[in-house]
Amino acid sequence: MKENYAETMKAAFREEAHELLAELETALLELETNSTDQELIGRVFRALHTIKGSGAMFGFEKIAEFTHEVETAFDQVREGELSASRELIDLTLLARDQIFAMLDSPEENEETTGLKNIEIITLLKKLTAGSSTETPQDAAEASHTAPLKAKADHPSPEMEKNYRIRFSPSPDIFLHGTNPILLLDELRRLGECHILAHTNPIPELKSLDPEKCYTGWDILLTTNKGINSIKDVFIFVEDDSELNIEIIEEEEKPDIDNEPKKLGEILVERGDLAPEKLDRILEEKKPIGEILVDSGLVSTEKVESALVEQLHIKETQEKRQSAERTASIRVASDKLDSLVDLVGEMVTVQARLSQTTSQAKNPVLLAISEEVERLTAELRDTAMSMRMLPIGTTFNKFRRLIRDLSGKLGKEVTLTTEGADTELDKTVIERLNDPMIHLIRNCMDHGIEMPAERKKRGKDPTGTIHLRAAHSGAYVLIEIIDNGGGLNREKILAKAVETGLAARENELSDKEVYSLLFAPGFSTAEKVTGLSGRGVGMDVVKRTIDALNGSIEITSIKDKGTTITLKIPLTLAIIEGLLVELGDDFFIIPLSSIEECVELNREDVASSHGRHLAEVRGSLLPYINLRQIFNVGGEIPEIQQIVVVAADGQKVGFLVDKVIGQLQTVIKSLGKAYRNIEGVSGATILGDGTVALILDVLKLAKRAEIEEKAIVQQ
Repeated sequence: MKENYAETMKAAFREEAHELLAELETALLELETNSTDQELIGRVFRALHTIKGSGAMFGFEKIAEFTHEVETAFDQVREGELSASRELIDLTLLARDQIFAMLDSPEENEETTGLKNIEIITLLKKLTAGSSTETPQDAAEASHTAPLKAKADHPSPEMEKNYRIRFSPSPDIFLHGTNPILLLDELRRLGECHILAHTNPIPELKSLDPEKCYTGWDILLTTNKGINSIKDVFIFVEDDSELNIEIIEEEEKPDIDNEPKKLGEILVERGDLAPEKLDRILEEKKPIGEILVDSGLVSTEKVESALVEQLHIKETQEKRQSAERTASIRVASDKLDSLVDLVGEMVTVQARLSQTTSQAKNPVLLAISEEVERLTAELRDTAMSMRMLPIGTTFNKFRRLIRDLSGKLGKEVTLTTEGADTELDKTVIERLNDPMIHLIRNCMDHGIEMPAERKKRGKDPTGTIHLRAAHSGAYVLIEIIDNGGGLNREKILAKAVETGLAARENELSDKEVYSLLFAPGFSTAEKVTGLSGRGVGMDVVKRTIDALNGSIEITSIKDKGTTITLKIPLTLAIIEGLLVELGDDFFIIPLSSIEECVELNREDVASSHGRHLAEVRGSLLPYINLRQIFNVGGEIPEIQQIVVVAADGQKVGFLVDKVIGQLQTVIKSLGKAYRNIEGVSGATILGDGTVALILDVLKLAKRAEIEEKAIVQQ
C-alpha cells in the first residue's frame, strides 16, 4: 500500500511539475521583453520555489537541489542585486529543459543529472556575485550539499497556517545597525500580514533617546512557509529580543465550528488576561472590550491587537472556504475519456427510449422520456465541457519554438496571439500540436525575410507571426499569419508543372495553386536545410487536418505576408447531425455544415440531361447522388431531397431519399477493414440499434468537383 501511495504522489508531482515548467517557460519568454517587470520575476521565482519545495517533499532530491541553485539566482533578481539579462534567461531555459528531462527519466541517475547539471550551475554561479572563481567541481559539490530547508519547512501551497508573532526588539537594536522595519517588510513577503505596533512604551519627547527602540509589534501572518522560514527573518536579532511565534490555526475546522474565537478567548490565549478574570467579566452585560479598557485589566493596544487577530482569522477562513468552493481537482485523462464514452452510450439509450415511448403513445412515459432527454443533454454538455481546454496553452508553447528558431536562422521574429481563451476539445488540441509546429517552422524558414532584406523593403527588421483563434459555429478557426514576403505564385506553379502536378495550359486560381503545396514530396526550396527542402511535412499536415474532419486554406499577398487558416471541429466525440435515409440504409450528415434542404422531383432530373445539377435559388448547384456512390438498390421515390452543404468554401448538394430529422450523434470509429472507405468518417448507433454511417462532407464534395471537371472537359 505504501509503495502504491508513494508512486501515486510521485505521479501527481510530475504532473504538477510539468504545468509549473510550462508556466516557467512562458514567464521567462515574457520577461525577456520586459526584464524589469517585478510580477514576471515573481512568477519565475514562485515556479522554481514550488518545484524545489514539492520535489524535496516527494523524494526528488536531485531536482530540488538543482532547482535550488536556479532559484538562488532569481532571488537575487527579485532583490535587485542581479539583472534579468538575456544570458540569465538562456541559462534558466536550459535549466528548465534539464528539469524536464530529469522528471521524465526513470531514475534520477548521474548520467542524466551529472555533467549537464554541473555545467549549468557553473555558468549560473558566474552570473551571481562573488562566485566567478568557482570550479565545476566546486559547483558539483555545492549542488549536492545545498542547504535546503527541511521538508516541514516547505509545505505544499494548500498547507497555509496562521501564526501569531510577538516581537519586541532590544532597545539597542539601532546601535547594532539593524532596522526592525526591514524585518517586518521581510515578513510581509512570506504571506498575508497584519501588523500592530505597541506605542505605549514610547516615553515623552523630553525623555526620549533617539538611539533606542521602544516599540514592539504584534503580527498576524498567514503563510504556506514553515516556522523555520519565520525564524530565519529574526535569526540575527532573536538572542537580544523578545520573540514569540505561535501557530494559532493549523488545521481547518468543519463549517459548523468555523467561527472566529471570541475576543476574551484570544486575550487569554495570548497571556494578556487571566482566565478567572475573564469569567467575572462575562457576567457583566457591557461589551468585553469596553470593560477591559475601563477596568485597566488590559491596555487599549492589546485589545486592538486581539480584535485585529479576530478579524484576520475570519478573513482567512472566508477566503479558504471560497477557494474550496471553486477549487478544481485533477482527473486522469483516461477517466475523462471513459466518462465521455459512457455519456455517449447514454445518449444512444436515450434516443432508443424516445423512439419507444413515441410509438407507445403513453403520455406518462412520454413525459418521463422528455425529462430523461433534457437531463441527458445537460450531462452531455457538462461532460463535453470538461474536455474543453483553452488553446492559449498550446499557443504559449510556440514562443520557445520561435525564440529558438530565430537564433538558428539569424532572424528576428516575435509571436503575438489573439483569442487564447478559445476552447477546443483536449483530443483535438493534442492532435493539432505537430501540424502547427510544422506550419510555424515554414513561416519562419520561408515566410519571414532576413532583417537586412526587410529593411530594404521598408519593413521593420523584426518579423511577426500572429496566432489567432475564434469560434465559428461548431468549428474553431485558427489562423497563422506572418508579415513576411508572401508566397511566390509563379514559382509554385512552375514547380508543379515540372513535377507533373499541373498542366501548363490549365488556368488555376490562387487557391488551387496554393493547395499544390500539400501534394506529397512538393517543395520549392532550392536546397535542403535542417528545417525544410525535402517536401515532407505539408502533406502530413493536410492528412492530419483531414483526419480531424477539418480544412486548411492558404491566402497570400506578395511582400505583405501569408495567412494559413485551419477550420477544426470543436469536438470529435458527440456532434449534432441530420439523419437521412437511402433505401433501407441510414446516414448522418454533420449539421454544422448544412445550409438548407430542397426537393428534387423526376422532372428536374430529366431537365438536367444526365448531369448532377439542380437549380436552387436561381443558380445551378452540383449535387452528389449518394445512391450511386454507396450502391443502394430499391425503388427511387417520386420526390427526393437535396441536402445543401458548405464544404471548403463551396456549396454542394447530397441527394437522399428522405430527411428524417436532427439527431445527437455519438461518433464511433470504424474497424480497421473500413477505415479507408472514401466519403465515410465514422458511424453511430441509432435508438433501435441500427448502424448509420457518418458522411465525410469534405471528401465527397471534392469527389463531386473532380467529376464535374471531368464532364466539362469531355
